[in-house]
Amino acid sequence: MSNSPIGEQTSPSPVARAVGVCRHFDTPDGRLEVLRGIDLDIPRGKMLAIVGASGVGKSTFLHILGGLDMPSAGQVLWGKRSPYDLSDEERSAYRNSAVGFVFQFHHLLPEFTAEENVALPLIIGGDSHADALSKAGQELARLGLGERLHHMPGELSGGEQQRAALARALVTGAPLIIADEPSGNLDRVTAEQLHAILGNIVSDGIRSIIVATHNRELAGLADEVYRMRDGTLIRDGDGA
Repeated sequence: MSNSPIGEQTSPSPVARAVGVCRHFDTPDGRLEVLRGIDLDIPRGKMLAIVGASGVGKSTFLHILGGLDMPSAGQVLWGKRSPYDLSDEERSAYRNSAVGFVFQFHHLLPEFTAEENVALPLIIGGDSHADALSKAGQELARLGLGERLHHMPGELSGGEQQRAALARALVTGAPLIIADEPSGNLDRVTAEQLHAILGNIVSDGIRSIIVATHNRELAGLADEVYRMRDGTLIRDGDGA
């Protein structure tokens, strides 16, 4: 089986796929069924949005899709390979180049500069320190932060922090970006700026984004919108 990251697949297969994904949690009150057999293909070069009420399982699904949490049943494929066929160490290494994550809160390390934060995935992946910083600087400049490379996270605005977090997700060239409420902590104007950047990311037809959001404007930019309800995904326009 190939060890290539999902971005190197040459077939037209989806960049990622969920097949019958279920997730339950055992609680003192019994079993809580959160996801009930979700099937979803993520086409290359597209943005998909998942909407729905808080607590319905959007984040749980994204975590499973991104290899951060195990499904109770079902399968996840990145290209033609399942991250859950790998050991924890192998999955972490593979995920570092295959998937980029953006969350509601930026999760930048406060003791590192913006440039150093963005370089971390590359250093973890084996790049030299100098090469990683160079690539990080280029990515930050592309997102309008070329003058903020050596600023600490606390010296950046909320929007700048989130753009730095997005640069960190993009810098490895990961073909799948998973974004969980990426603008949920931003004001309207800053959120709109971030949404425009996210929309541009998929314009090259190479990267794909799946985003969970309550923001109608962001969902409106997506190629496909799904509503999560009762542990399943319903595509907007398909009824129910």
